[in-house]
Amino acid sequence: MPEDPTDPGNLKTSAEEIRNLMRQASSAGARLVQFPEGAITYPGKHVMSSGPSGTLAEADWTRIDWNVMRAQAQSIAALAGELGLWVVFGSVHPLTPPHRPHNSVYVVSDEGALVGRYDKRYLSHTELSYLYTPGTDPLVFEVDGIRFGTALCIEANFPELFHQYEQLDVDCMLISVMVDDAARAALAPAYATLYNYWVGYSVPAQFATTAPATITAPGGRQLAHCHTENRPGLAIADIAPDTQDPDIYIALRHARPWRRTAQAGLYDNHTVADDLRSKVRTRF
Repeated sequence: MPEDPTDPGNLKTSAEEIRNLMRQASSAGARLVQFPEGAITYPGKHVMSSGPSGTLAEADWTRIDWNVMRAQAQSIAALAGELGLWVVFGSVHPLTPPHRPHNSVYVVSDEGALVGRYDKRYLSHTELSYLYTPGTDPLVFEVDGIRFGTALCIEANFPELFHQYEQLDVDCMLISVMVDDAARAALAPAYATLYNYWVGYSVPAQFATTAPATITAPGGRQLAHCHTENRPGLAIADIAPDTQDPDIYIALRHARPWRRTAQAGLYDNHTVADDLRSKVRTRF
């Protein structure tokens, strides 16, 4: 993914790579394809700095050709309509100057329409200090009756966000990242186990050896991962809420409802408040 968005050629190259993968996903029968954080561009903090070379300072967003950025996003949307494919891809979304942009993911329908945008809510220290405006709201959208939620990179470290999406009845979480971090990748199956929904984890090809793109089923079993190393590729799996797969069925039909019941006062009538032997904790 290009870290220098000041070169229009970089933006066009990354957008063309996205379009190539969209065609591959469509040929494989996919209904939705997810791309990483900053798929069109992930601006480097030093590249965008308004200070001397190599220093950190407020980002100078006037150096980006926003018209080229918009044109590439529109080209991706147009192809989505041609292919009949839903597309989720990361980019930078401008606000009215002097406000900083959002670090976002766009959601484009199979008709080529922009139907949603998620703005990263939990920013890193550097992002908040020099680069972006944080978002405020979750995003849930529906494809063929399946509800998807979205999160970006460092947000994987905030379980309350994933709990919120469980409460919003999502069937699948899409985590798009731009980091070489095996520990963060390990959180995808953890959330699939804790909240019993599917989790798509999208990461750039250059990080595939350490932490490849994956799709994990409710209950934590990995269904697919990207087999390519250091070159663009896809992980493809079916998301079927009506599946009879025993592990997924138990996770969806039993574990997830039980977790909600357990958190809703299930144990209140079973605890003991007035037993002396329960209160004394320093004697066997």
